[in-house]
Amino acid sequence: MPDLPTPQDATEAALFSEGWDAVLSYADLCTSGSLTAHQLANEAFALGMREVRAAASTHVRGAGRTARLPTIPALLTAVRDTATAWETGGQGHRLDPDLRLWLNSPSAARFSGPPLQRPVALRGLRDMQEADASLLWLAEVEALPLPTVARRLGMDPATVTDELDQVRTLFRDRCHRAHLDTPLDPECRSYARLLDAVTRSAAADAPEDLSRHLATCVRCAEAAACLRLHGGGLPAALTGGVVGWGGLAYLERRRRAAEVRLGAPAASPPDAGDPADEAGGGRVLRRGLLAAAVLLSALALGVSLMPFDGSGDETVAAHQNRRPVVGPDVPGAVPHTTHAPPRTATPSVTPSAPATSATAKRKKPGPEPRETSATTHPPRHSTAPATPEAAACRVAYDVTDQWPDGFQATVSVTTDRALTGWQVAWSFRDGQRVGQMWDATGRQDGSRVTATAADYNKAVAAHGTLSFGFIGSLRNGNRAPYDFTLDGAPCTAG
Repeated sequence: MPDLPTPQDATEAALFSEGWDAVLSYADLCTSGSLTAHQLANEAFALGMREVRAAASTHVRGAGRTARLPTIPALLTAVRDTATAWETGGQGHRLDPDLRLWLNSPSAARFSGPPLQRPVALRGLRDMQEADASLLWLAEVEALPLPTVARRLGMDPATVTDELDQVRTLFRDRCHRAHLDTPLDPECRSYARLLDAVTRSAAADAPEDLSRHLATCVRCAEAAACLRLHGGGLPAALTGGVVGWGGLAYLERRRRAAEVRLGAPAASPPDAGDPADEAGGGRVLRRGLLAAAVLLSALALGVSLMPFDGSGDETVAAHQNRRPVVGPDVPGAVPHTTHAPPRTATPSVTPSAPATSATAKRKKPGPEPRETSATTHPPRHSTAPATPEAAACRVAYDVTDQWPDGFQATVSVTTDRALTGWQVAWSFRDGQRVGQMWDATGRQDGSRVTATAADYNKAVAAHGTLSFGFIGSLRNGNRAPYDFTLDGAPCTAG
């Protein structure tokens, strides 16, 4: 395993801490265990920083304007490249099974194929000045407050909002040009100008023929997601175009990690003499700076693992109000599970810092709750019932986003009594399949889905609410599921 690089100055030291946090978050999605996640993150971080330094050196020497990604997207790309190397080098068993399917699909091949065939968002971001691209990524994907972004990029906090608006427009223009540069078939080419016009205004309605085209053409739907700056779809378009598999899960982790940092009081840097130790791995980080980075990552990851508490309601509402006519946020961000055979293994994720999903750590689902029956000879003086009363519960099922062959949903269950572990189950009506799941471990048998509590959110207080989300695929419709149960007891809607 390569050694972690040493920062060259104070600026790079701050960059290392921020970059390591993002790399570990995505590596956690890509692997099947925390130790493996750290190993993937180590290799990817070393590779990514070498590439970032090499690109910066070329730029400083005045070799002309070269296409390059900002540091964090470049490091995330290194995670994907390292995972690809593991798969081709015989270490694919260490990766998430759904990621392995994606790595061997045409969707993954686009990221390393001919430049004009790569995702529009990736090409648009690379075609921007690095400072502009960094501003866009930190504000939209990493979900950092604008004053924090301004401070990190050396910008005037009073003008950063206007700068961001201009950068969004610039990104749109770059993506539009990239879409036109793509080798398009005649039908796609005929819709290019109309697509540009329709996506400029939130009030514009897409003609039916354009809507039908976007429902079946991945490339044009991808472009639509990048061109439509209103409606809240830009972050997903960016992550899906740059990261690829697990983009939506990463985005959700980063949003929650940012909320955690905003809510936590400023703390002094951890003592470099107290290195972070990976449980079960016995591995100690040797450098104080990287130890601090890992501990900061652990804080963000750990708190972001907590179940949803309503803090993301505004974001969900923004997604719900989006018009699907301009296509999915980013088809590339949707896991490649539509044609994957059903698995009995758990398709779920343990979020570590946005997630989420069959993409992250698989915990073995807890045992099925055993029904207790009255004993044949109950104690003579006992007045308690032999079978404990089932917990009363209410469930809310919300589809927060939908595209032609998939959707994202959130399940929230309020329980009348305290829980120390839980299983929520339901049945689909239209053959939907669960792919990535976060804040729970999921399995599906036919139309029946069971979500089991993750290690960190098993405990729920009386009258409290547990919540988890997932990404699913669909073919024949997407009606709401039915027959929700909590630990085998029926739940009422609402």
